[in-house]
Amino acid sequence: MKTLFRFLLLAIMFDVQSSMVNDIHAQTVRDRYNSQIGKVEKDGIIRDRYNSQIGKVERDGTVRDRYNSQVGKIESDGVIRDRYNSQIGKVERDGTVRDRYNSQIGKIERDGTVRDRYNSQIGKAAGIEPRIAAILFFMNLLQLY
Repeated sequence: MKTLFRFLLLAIMFDVQSSMVNDIHAQTVRDRYNSQIGKVEKDGIIRDRYNSQIGKVERDGTVRDRYNSQVGKIESDGVIRDRYNSQIGKVERDGTVRDRYNSQIGKIERDGTVRDRYNSQIGKAAGIEPRIAAILFFMNLLQLY
């Protein structure tokens, strides 16, 4: 497995838009072994384990890669879109993460525990909005290595 984690982005407030980045504090993203794999900073900057910037989530939910190219968008209703505006997933109010076919692919629990479709813990993103966490762990828009 190339590394479990690919970046997009999740939200804990579920009413993202203007409040999304304001509610983010610098938080560490961890793998199942509690090793740091990256972090999300207060201003929406996403960094990998080596502290290199790999992306950013803007106030309007736009997701950009390290080159500032738009790679997706997180909408206020939890829908996650790719660069072509196609829906690639959704994060429901309870933290359930669904793919484009509405199949459950994971869940972000209230304490930040990230679980796969088999309910196995694959990481931790405490204090990070579930939609941002979903992007990082499930949506493959950015890579956290």
